[in-house]
Amino acid sequence: MLFADLVATSAAVAATRSRTTKVAALVHLLRRLAPDEVEATIGFLTGAPRQGRIGVGWRTAVAVDVTPALEPSLEVLEVDATLAELAVTSGSGSVAARRALLTSLFERATEAEAELVRNLLTGGLRQGALAGIMTDAVAKAAGVPLGLVRRAAMLSGDLGRTACLALGPGEAALEAVRLAVLNPIQPMLAAGATDVTEALSLTGAASVEWKLDGARVQVHRAGTEVRIFTRNLNDVTHRLPGIVALALAAPAETFVLDGEILWLAEDATPKAFQDTMSAFGRDDPAAGGDALLVRFFDVLHLDGDDLIDEPLTTRHHRLDGLVGELAVPRVYAEEPAEAEAMLADALAHGHEGVMVKALGSPYDAGRRGGSWRKVKPVRTLDLVVLAAEWGHGRRQGWLSNLHLGARAPDGGFVMVGKTFKGLTDALLAWQTEALLEREVAREGIVVHVRPELVVEIALDGVQTSTRYPGGVALRFARVKGYRPDKDPDDADLIDTVRALRLGTP
Repeated sequence: MLFADLVATSAAVAATRSRTTKVAALVHLLRRLAPDEVEATIGFLTGAPRQGRIGVGWRTAVAVDVTPALEPSLEVLEVDATLAELAVTSGSGSVAARRALLTSLFERATEAEAELVRNLLTGGLRQGALAGIMTDAVAKAAGVPLGLVRRAAMLSGDLGRTACLALGPGEAALEAVRLAVLNPIQPMLAAGATDVTEALSLTGAASVEWKLDGARVQVHRAGTEVRIFTRNLNDVTHRLPGIVALALAAPAETFVLDGEILWLAEDATPKAFQDTMSAFGRDDPAAGGDALLVRFFDVLHLDGDDLIDEPLTTRHHRLDGLVGELAVPRVYAEEPAEAEAMLADALAHGHEGVMVKALGSPYDAGRRGGSWRKVKPVRTLDLVVLAAEWGHGRRQGWLSNLHLGARAPDGGFVMVGKTFKGLTDALLAWQTEALLEREVAREGIVVHVRPELVVEIALDGVQTSTRYPGGVALRFARVKGYRPDKDPDDADLIDTVRALRLGTP
């Protein structure tokens, strides 16, 4: 298939807010693909090439200045092959070699084709073909149940490969997909609730567990091999030798655990999330990673048994037998008073709140279902930085006032407010460097950036406003911390922000 057909589909998806229209455009393209084109096309259209991070920066991508081709001739697999070659080009002379590869590609590309490739390389492609919409399109194009495609994608962690199965062998191949130990799966997520009373009214009898302010990890063991993944499925095994040792000492041969890592101060209270992430982010375990603790709250597989479809109570029983006191503290509660006592206990130990989970709930991988509810006394939102303003006075020379965006259903972002509160000097310095690396344009004192950085914002509420496109504005917003463990697609939806104005979760 010509790459131009993919580019045209991308433009059609970006031009509409209608989910139905987006899916229809994608279905039309998917049905015309050759089997060996499917995986690459899925990666291109979702903004996640199958080669992963290519390592080509914005400056390198835009520095290639050639006259665009007038007629399209590039094929999808040619572009895929060039990206594969770019991904493995490193070492001495790699900058020149990459520039030569891009020059050769762009000389054959039309202007629209070159622009899409640049956006793929720099993470700037946000046309609305998110994984959820693409999953719908794959199911419709293949004529298979959506639930089957969704489940296979979540268990395999690979939508491209799942699409190959759906459009090829079909239902039988999708049904054969099982949880594969040592391969990460998408984590189950929680919806919000304003308090434990509301949470229990939505879940019924529930497990009320400490909500730790740490970094989520998924720990896999198969015999003598252990792998540890972040919530966005990055392999960080080498950073956490202490947790590897714990996994190898556990009384089982094969398992998959879901948990949180955190760093405790001398008084046994958790250190700030930024401190935990700083230690977690170092490649040298002696610099902090080995000081991190882990606590587990779920088990997805144990010695040959997939447990994700079992009720939470069954998983807890298996979890306790495996990890003992490393399990996150919890109580089973039906009445608000019991849940309130657990919330008070969590806060007294320095944690941020509780999780309220329906006792009969399965592990719904990759979904933000209503059977898990998070309750935090301080209202927070995960938003994406869209731009920042140069500071003045004491903050001269730093990018300070952040422009914050919530996620729109079409895959874009809607601005909902600004803040410069809560930023330490160290965070200002880091933030300035990180944002300048993602700069795409300037307008006076405003530096516009690629929407890649997720920041956790504490706020007092939300009010109606005509100032911002979303129709709402944050009240007394302040930075709680950046969330390098989260991707832009994990940011809160604009509908979630608007619901806070109405006093609903």
